[in-house]
Amino acid sequence: MDPEQYKPIAALKRWDLGYLGTYSDDRQPALDRLLLDVARCNPSYAFAVAGPQYPDAIDWPPNVERFEHLAPPDHSAFYAAQRATLNITRADMIRVGWSPSVRLFEAAACATPVISDRWAGIESLFVPDKEILLAATAGDVARHLARSADELVRVGSAARARVLAQHTADHRAAELVEHVNAVRPSERRST
Repeated sequence: MDPEQYKPIAALKRWDLGYLGTYSDDRQPALDRLLLDVARCNPSYAFAVAGPQYPDAIDWPPNVERFEHLAPPDHSAFYAAQRATLNITRADMIRVGWSPSVRLFEAAACATPVISDRWAGIESLFVPDKEILLAATAGDVARHLARSADELVRVGSAARARVLAQHTADHRAAELVEHVNAVRPSERRST
């Protein structure tokens, strides 16, 4: 995540919850449960789903706005217009664990509160209920959306602070160098 590209932007909150991601069969049940079911039960809330390849057969509730494509330079503005954003992890990545999506870091860098599905390792990246909100059911999502605006802002701000302190592209590059140096023969390390 590039902190120059992904940062907070002042914007009118158009949606209570949004999701950014390409359609996939394995993520769709979670999108149905964690966003579409919530939208159906909360018609006064506004939702957005951005991403390509969603089948025409999906029954989008009237309070869900759809965007077929959202270019990367528009991601920060999309996140800024949401009270919270949804992170859904691919099934194979959940099985493996410790496999966060780049979207998780992008949204957090924008100080947008993230409601995420659960998977092994997420607690090592963000502190639940302080830096990230975890959900398994539509009821969990609805409870998070019922939080006060101040509480959601605190979660988003804490997530941004964590990303800037530990999860930028510079941090990953430094980690890679450490790992490479750890496996290089010792005589080459001294040069």
